[in-house]
Parts: sequence; structure tokens; C-alpha cells
Amino acid sequence: MKLFMQAAMGSIAIHVIYFLGILLIGYIKTMNYTPDIEGTWESVGTLQNEVAFGMTGSPFFFLFTFIGVTLFCEMVIVFYRKVKRAQG
Repeated sequence: MKLFMQAAMGSIAIHVIYFLGILLIGYIKTMNYTPDIEGTWESVGTLQNEVAFGMTGSPFFFLFTFIGVTLFCEMVIVFYRKVKRAQG
């Protein structure tokens, strides 16, 4: 059970870093955006399709990635322990 909890904490940490990275990149892109107002007057029809807010996809995707990353972290921890035991 201790191994699973360590792997779950690693999975949570990886997911938090991933989501914070996405938010940080989005924030930086938003702060550095400069609109080209003069150039957009010529193609007004295409402006409606350029911006979309929200997220598409199933929320179960994050559950599956959490389980997958947890299993991967478990394998890494077990491999690390075997290598450390073999050296010591």
C-alpha cells in the first residue's frame, strides 16, 4: 500500500506540474498578444472561427492518465529499489 501511495503522489505531482505549465504558457501568450486590427478588417468572415474557450474531451481521460502515470511511477520506484539493492 505504501508503494501505491508513493506512486499516486508522484502521479498527482506530475499532473499538477502539467496543468500549471499549461496555465503559465496560456498566461504568457495572453500577456504578449498584440492584435492586428488593421489587417483583420479585410478578412472579417474568418474571425468567427479563430477563438474558442473551454475544453473538449471526456473527463474520464484524466482518470485514465492518472491511473497510467501511477502505474508508471510504481514501475520506476520498483526498478529504482532493485537497482539500489543490487548496488548496496
